[in-house]
Order: sequence, then C-alpha cells, then structure tokens
Amino acid sequence: MKEEPFISPSRGPLSFDAMVADIFQFIAADPTARYKLIVGTDSQARDDVTFVTAVIVHRLGKGARYYYRRRVQPKITSLRQKIFYETAISLTLADRLARRVREAGDPSLNVEIHLDVGNGGETRDLIREVTGMVTGSGFRAEIKPYSYGASKVADRYTK
Repeated sequence: MKEEPFISPSRGPLSFDAMVADIFQFIAADPTARYKLIVGTDSQARDDVTFVTAVIVHRLGKGARYYYRRRVQPKITSLRQKIFYETAISLTLADRLARRVREAGDPSLNVEIHLDVGNGGETRDLIREVTGMVTGSGFRAEIKPYSYGASKVADRYTK
C-alpha cells in the first residue's frame, strides 16, 4: 500500500524521507538555535472521520516549518475511541521520526506529542490515559492549551 504524502505549504507533497530531509535542512540553516520537533493529530467527524497529523519543526523564537498528512476512516462514534486513535497515529509517526533522528546522530532533538485533550471539555477524563500512553512510550506529552501541534496546526486541515 502506497503511503500518503506529507504536505508542506511551502514545498508541496513530500514523502516521509523527503520531509525528514527538509527538517534537517531547516535545522542546518541555523544550527545554533534550539528546536522542538512536534507531532500532533486532530480529527473532524462528518460521514467519515478525517484525521490530520502534523509534524512541526519549531525553531524556538525564530519561526517554524510544518507538514501534514490526512487520512479518512469510517465514522467513529465514540469520543474515547477517536482520541485514542489520534494518539496512536501520533505515537506511530513520532516513533518513526525519533528513530530517524537518532540514526542521524542528533541527540538534542527530542520528539514531543501534542494531544487534542484538555481540562476544559469532554476530553478531560481521558487526559491521564492518553498522556500515560505517550510518556510510557518515551515522549513528552502536551495538552491544551499548550498542544498547538494538534489543536491549531492539525485542526486547520481537518475542515
């Protein structure tokens, strides 16, 4: 099965390998800066559910570059199931990205996962479980209002 490309607003469709190369090129342009590598997934339900996963390389205080990928799944009626599926998608990609970063020999670049859950809504009862999934897998977890990778970047492309 052919993997869906990642879309870069400035570079167009990219394979996973081309996206990773572009991330390293962005970092190489200012190697003294500090960076965050973020993965976040959000979804929007209609007849089907559109899941969008964003990868953001954030040059702290100096901008960012991002990429996203969409996938459509049959309708999921349970909010719990949808949030767990979003988390699983992010974990799978973050693991793949972290392995590639380690292979490239950059120990300072850690991947963090932004979750579309927060204390203010229906998802508050799921925070402990999904953050546990993420931290138990070795990644830092962020929730709303700090999870802009999911709640802002990915959300923008679910519509």
